[in-house]
Amino acid sequence: MKTILITGATSGFGRACARRFAREGWRIIACGRRAERLQSLADEFPDTPFHQVVMDVRERAAVESMVAGLPEDFQDIDVLLNNAGLALGVTPAQQADLDDWETMVDTNIKGLITLTRAILPAMVVRNRGHIVNMGSVAGTYPYPGGNVYGASKAFVKQFSNNLLTDLVATGIRVTNIEPGLSETEFSIIRLHGNRDKAEEIYQGTEPITGDDIAEIVHWVTAAPPHININTVEVMPVCQSCAPFLIHRSE
Repeated sequence: MKTILITGATSGFGRACARRFAREGWRIIACGRRAERLQSLADEFPDTPFHQVVMDVRERAAVESMVAGLPEDFQDIDVLLNNAGLALGVTPAQQADLDDWETMVDTNIKGLITLTRAILPAMVVRNRGHIVNMGSVAGTYPYPGGNVYGASKAFVKQFSNNLLTDLVATGIRVTNIEPGLSETEFSIIRLHGNRDKAEEIYQGTEPITGDDIAEIVHWVTAAPPHININTVEVMPVCQSCAPFLIHRSE
């Protein structure tokens, strides 16, 4: 039986991935900040080995303690899904809230690298494992108001590529998944709880769902051991790349 550790498992992509892998009979280590959601997720799969961890990936000591204290049956992690992440705000850089910026850096960058560093040595010893990072098309294509969020996902892209070079002599795989327009709690959080404004983003579209991403995560991890899917960039058919912005003086 294989084991997957998923951060941000209380909603969106993370919750959908936990369900997808639980249905396949994997052991699940589900990490998130909301205990009641973790419990409800575990309750869906009473016959699945399920380890819940209430944790904020921004807290380095908590991350390191969690990894060091994993129950014996959950210590051999086959897949680490670095899913925890968020965007906050859509204002231009000169008007943005610095606290929002710091939260995105601490979660999307520092949380991801802390957990990766904690898990990776054991994978190297076993000479197997898979690091799956949840990036974004925002790490490639800029857009107004994307500032630090896009920059944090560009970090995830390059960090993933650099991991591949460090691990080339091992059997460990690294994949960066880059979703586009997706309907989860993402926009509600980004807009600080404004559900009406978040819903407007998806009007007239058929966006990516959590289940869509769960299928992609399952697909990349199910590839033959000698195959590494480096990057998966995925958009709904209703989305494409924006043209360059040009400001014309009057």
